[in-house]
Amino acid sequence: MVKVNGEYIDAAGKSILEYLSNSSYDLKRIAVELCGEIVPKSLYEKTIISDGDVLEIVSFVGGG
Repeated sequence: MVKVNGEYIDAAGKSILEYLSNSSYDLKRIAVELCGEIVPKSLYEKTIISDGDVLEIVSFVGGG
């Protein structure tokens, strides 16, 4: 199991890009932290999520 934003899900074995593509996140407006380290967008496809990992996904919201 993987902890994503405080919830446990079954995402082990997927790339970050694969997980995000199957979710409701806008890839242009997020940042991803994996086990305390920011993951550059260029590495989303190559970075595989492992059992026990912790992901924090932050969405950026514009406004005025």
